[in-house]
Amino acid sequence: MILDTNGLSALADGSPDLEPILSSADQIALPVIVLGEYRFGIRQSRSRVRYERWLNEALPGFCVLNIDEATTSHYADVREALKRSGHPIPSNDLWIAALALQYDFPVISRDRHFDSVPGLRRLTW
Repeated sequence: MILDTNGLSALADGSPDLEPILSSADQIALPVIVLGEYRFGIRQSRSRVRYERWLNEALPGFCVLNIDEATTSHYADVREALKRSGHPIPSNDLWIAALALQYDFPVISRDRHFDSVPGLRRLTW
């Protein structure tokens, strides 16, 4: 499973509603994009120290997914399909969707625009 940024934030905040979803996962992955978005967000937070500490402790438990050459093909497919359907999504989420399709992982997110991505499974809490 892939955690989107709002899923990672909910996990950091101890959301109990995520537990049933995460407990069924063989692996929890973080796209490098999510990691960047989350780090940017915690730098703006009044609880920066707490969230940085949490991330440093939690990070070894995640598989960080990097963008590679294969990801670019998925990105192009997703972007083209969404352009044709008239349902564009934010560019960072295009990369997250591409990684999810590349690894055949569902995305844990509250962002409904992922539902427009053909072949992508979104889980929410």
